[in-house]
Amino acid sequence: MAIVQQTIKEIEQVLERIVDSNDPILKTFENDKRKGVQILLNRWFKKKEQEKKSAQLFKEMMMYEDGLYNRGVNFIAGVDEVGRGPLAGPVVASSVILPKDFFLPGINDSKKLSDTKREELFKEITDSALSIGIGIVTAKQIDEINIYQATKLAMKKAINNLSVQPDHLLIDAMDLDLNIPQTSIIKGDAKSVSIAASSIIAKVTRDRLMKELAIEYPNYGFENHMGYGTSYHMEALHEFGITEEHRLTFSPIKEMIEK
Repeated sequence: MAIVQQTIKEIEQVLERIVDSNDPILKTFENDKRKGVQILLNRWFKKKEQEKKSAQLFKEMMMYEDGLYNRGVNFIAGVDEVGRGPLAGPVVASSVILPKDFFLPGINDSKKLSDTKREELFKEITDSALSIGIGIVTAKQIDEINIYQATKLAMKKAINNLSVQPDHLLIDAMDLDLNIPQTSIIKGDAKSVSIAASSIIAKVTRDRLMKELAIEYPNYGFENHMGYGTSYHMEALHEFGITEEHRLTFSPIKEMIEK
């Protein structure tokens, strides 16, 4: 009686259910000489290797949090901001308190992630977080107090908007005059899970705000460059002028006003 071979599609479905690289079924597939099967198998092993690397990176990025948990700290708030450099739009900060058992491999500095991945992680962080605070400082306020002070203000607003009082702050490269113990970490969004989470929340939040401004100001392409000084943005400024959402103290807008 002839043995009926599984189809490529059936093998693909079986591989989707396998989680252990020592599963004996994998050995069976390794002996299958069909090119399609070997492609699926190589893809499976590559995916598992990537998952292993992501899990290891997550573990490394928990170093600051684990150290604080071991000292009896319960509520750790990561704090980060986005939007310092653009010519238009607000600076947005986020503060995120994650549960101790939080595990989300793939989390990283928001700048290193695709839009799709950021949106995916945004939802998972939002669903899991104990508390999330957002702080927004407008372009007008940035002009009044300068971008450095505006960044601090946005971070403070984000922390004050938390529904849970943090015991310790992990902040991306900034010291805040708050009566809360804190650790400033240079490039913290790539070194701390809590800061990376706040980076993602802040980035997605600001991008959504800029897409709303794009509807209000359709000539500027805010939905594409998010307020940064791209050539398209500069051409739009020369053709249509400066809006209320532009930062008047930033070059080259400052020079355009002075002419």
